[in-house]
Amino acid sequence: MKLQLFLKGFGGDYTHAYARATAVAREAITNIRTVAAFGAEKRISLQFACELNQPNKQTLLRGHISGFGYGVSQLFAFCSYALGLWYASILIKHHNSNFGDMIKSFMVLIVTALAVAETLALAPDIVKGSQALGSIFYILHRKTAINPDNPTAKVVTDIKGDIEFWNVSFKYPTRPDIAILDELKLKISAGKSLAVVGQSGSGKSTVIALVMRFYDPTSGTVLIDGFDIKSLNLKSLRLKIGLVQQEPALFSTTIYENIKYGNGEASEIEIMKAAKAANAHGFISRMPEGYQTQVGDRGVQLSGGQKQRVAIARAILKDPSILLLDEATSALDTVSEKQVQEALDKLREGRTTILIAHRLSTIRDADSIAVLQRGKVVESGSHHQLISNPGSIYKQLVSLQQETNIQVHNQESLTIEDQNL
Repeated sequence: MKLQLFLKGFGGDYTHAYARATAVAREAITNIRTVAAFGAEKRISLQFACELNQPNKQTLLRGHISGFGYGVSQLFAFCSYALGLWYASILIKHHNSNFGDMIKSFMVLIVTALAVAETLALAPDIVKGSQALGSIFYILHRKTAINPDNPTAKVVTDIKGDIEFWNVSFKYPTRPDIAILDELKLKISAGKSLAVVGQSGSGKSTVIALVMRFYDPTSGTVLIDGFDIKSLNLKSLRLKIGLVQQEPALFSTTIYENIKYGNGEASEIEIMKAAKAANAHGFISRMPEGYQTQVGDRGVQLSGGQKQRVAIARAILKDPSILLLDEATSALDTVSEKQVQEALDKLREGRTTILIAHRLSTIRDADSIAVLQRGKVVESGSHHQLISNPGSIYKQLVSLQQETNIQVHNQESLTIEDQNL
């Protein structure tokens, strides 16, 4: 053990030394199109080489120490041989022993010493193995703060969809000094829709993260049908919740299998019905392989609107009681947005829905709208109620967005006129 600590202390921990360099390489490969688009290949290569400087120093140090140690060990070995032979000659000279017995003893010592040396030669491999296993055992022994299989939790079989945030405060574990939500109070009745709007960083997406229980509140309570969300079995609860994100997560398999993730026991007819409800059946049928078309890594073979409609079909197939829409149309063009919005409107019928949106035109039909600012609800009401208040923050956001849209439209018109000239 002491030898392991000695080698690790002088040579450094290779796992941590190479972690940053590996992260740079992984990010560059994952975002290779972005790297190529900006011509940043040389910059990434230099950054990767820079991250290898520290491991290189540690490797050089370990090499010097290992070489010096090997030389010293060989010096001691041959010196011990010389000392042994010299002492054997003294004993034979004084007739205290004979040549045969001395050679036998000497050979036993040599074999034993070689065996010990071979064992010590494995020390670097033992150190590498212990470092590799250390991270594995850390993960195996780590206890998660949120246990999805808590045996004492109440299994959810059916829920109405009443959601309430009662004095909820929250700080992300990586940023404990920044309060995202500050004694937030929200209430959504079953079957109704609530749109949450506000500036970036106001805590909109955090609301959805807490309903999905990706995190637990720092203080306060999130209630579903009057039950503290912490008292409900997490796996069974998530089966009743559908999530559609801004960037849909598709798996590197067929469109059919991606939709089927919503319900593993669904039949082919049910999957096709879900695709039709999501306005996805049309473009899927026009593909050469139809539902068996491979979407590629993270859905790279599909457009943004197509990926979003596949994700909506997956949510429809799940038939959730609670629907969470996190800026589901903000990254789409006008045509795709219209098709996706029609699919979302169908999906929202009869379900408790929380919508997060930057494009305020997509939330006009929501039953209620909550405006967040610094983690608190500063305004709430329907679209008509908020827009009729001259000093409301919501009206200011709508006006600002309309002005931005007009400017963009005018700029596009000028560009077209320049091209015609």
